[in-house]
Amino acid sequence: MGTVVDAANKEANGSVPTNKNVTVVFVLGGPGSGKGTQCANIVQHFGYTHLSAGDLLRAEIKSGSENGTMIQNMIKEGKIVPSEVTIKLLQRAMQESGNDKFLIDGFPRNEENRAAFESVTGIEPEFVLFFDCSAEEMENRLLNRNQGREDDNIETIRKRFKVYMESSLPVIEYYNSKGKVRKIDAAKPIEEVFEAVKAVFTPSIDKVAA
Repeated sequence: MGTVVDAANKEANGSVPTNKNVTVVFVLGGPGSGKGTQCANIVQHFGYTHLSAGDLLRAEIKSGSENGTMIQNMIKEGKIVPSEVTIKLLQRAMQESGNDKFLIDGFPRNEENRAAFESVTGIEPEFVLFFDCSAEEMENRLLNRNQGREDDNIETIRKRFKVYMESSLPVIEYYNSKGKVRKIDAAKPIEEVFEAVKAVFTPSIDKVAA
């Protein structure tokens, strides 16, 4: 009783519309790979709703809800927020959006997240959009964009890369084995990257129209 998961369940009663009607694309890539910029382009051109797991957790904390307070306490204590909690927030955002096409950004962060998402929602992603970028390029971008962000110093950046490599790559490998990864060379200029992204999304739209 009263666990974070209970609170999440209470707050997100009901579930996402039947999975047959919902298209989910996971967007993965290291810090500084340009995911946010490209997600904004995809939303504008292809009508998807962009959901960031990190933003949803931060918004829940800001809301001052019972669930948000528990999430904040877990983060303060250095604990990982359980997958079910993040998934319930994603489900609620999906329901409230009224859309049926979603970009889920920065989730799943690890294999446990991935398995829990499929098990809780019954949804498998249409594909995984993977922004592939060298650590050196991402490092340069993060240091260049440093606008007073505490987490954009070289030591913190390298720690974030290490965590990303260890936890996210197994997820990418899993979906790659199922033929679901669409790899984008994210080191190119923004416009060129988006041309590659458009090529990935356009065939699925043609299929739906057929």
